[in-house]
Amino acid sequence: MEFTGKTVEEAKTKGLESLGISESQAEITVVAEAVKGLFGKVKKEAVVDVKKKEEPAKKEKAAKAKKESVKTSEESDADGGVKAAAEFIEKLFDIMDVNAKASITDKNVISLIAEESSAVIGYRGEVLDAIQVLAGAVANIGKKEYEKIVVDCENYRDKREETLIALAHKLEAKATDMRRKVILEPMSPFERRIIHTALADSETVKTISDGKEPQRYVVIVPNDLDETSRPYNAGTNHGKNRRDGKFGGRNNRGHNDRGGRDYKNRNRGERRGSGFTEEKRKSAPSFGTYLGNSLKDKNY
Repeated sequence: MEFTGKTVEEAKTKGLESLGISESQAEITVVAEAVKGLFGKVKKEAVVDVKKKEEPAKKEKAAKAKKESVKTSEESDADGGVKAAAEFIEKLFDIMDVNAKASITDKNVISLIAEESSAVIGYRGEVLDAIQVLAGAVANIGKKEYEKIVVDCENYRDKREETLIALAHKLEAKATDMRRKVILEPMSPFERRIIHTALADSETVKTISDGKEPQRYVVIVPNDLDETSRPYNAGTNHGKNRRDGKFGGRNNRGHNDRGGRDYKNRNRGERRGSGFTEEKRKSAPSFGTYLGNSLKDKNY
């Protein structure tokens, strides 16, 4: 409350008396000093704001209540985002013609239940990852800070993580024994992170990521690397494809990595290594002994 007086002290005294409190119990703010005119006459009185101090317990209680209010508001916004994402996924299933449902099982986790789980998981979780990206985009519409949304189906992500951790340690031992780099197949950022984390404390190898998305992959490098050795490709689909001849196997043009010979004409009447074409086979005698050049003047 504001109180006036010829001086600040007078205004302050009025305020304390009016509220029935001592100066130590009050919060006093000088709003305006007194203004004096000619001959010391007060032209404008002083104004002082006096109010009773809040008790510490009440102050803490008010602050706590405010904090809880903000927290509840944030949780409400978060829940709304997850609900919107779950509704979006179910509409997406209708478009995909997939018999599946989406339900919120944790704060930021959406679990999918499908008649055929493979339809929503896909090869190595590719479909599930795509659904998760879309769900995250929907849940974070209008938000300043990105909130991660996890989409899972039949506990696939935990099972996949266990598989990748086991694979990481198996290839760690192989890289250490062979003293060669081990190249894994291309993986999503989530799966690459699992491999890096699994081998972060290894005393014999280190891990790096190489390549460009979406063909980015992990390389396990032994500390005791043999610089003259060729990398070992542990993935079946590294880069474009193993069949491109880059890491062994035959490519689509019929080449083989063992010497690069071309066998694309093998099935066109030409026997491998025989030297006989279909035309020669027809013209050659069906019996008798070949006598070198003795028959060169004969016409067959």
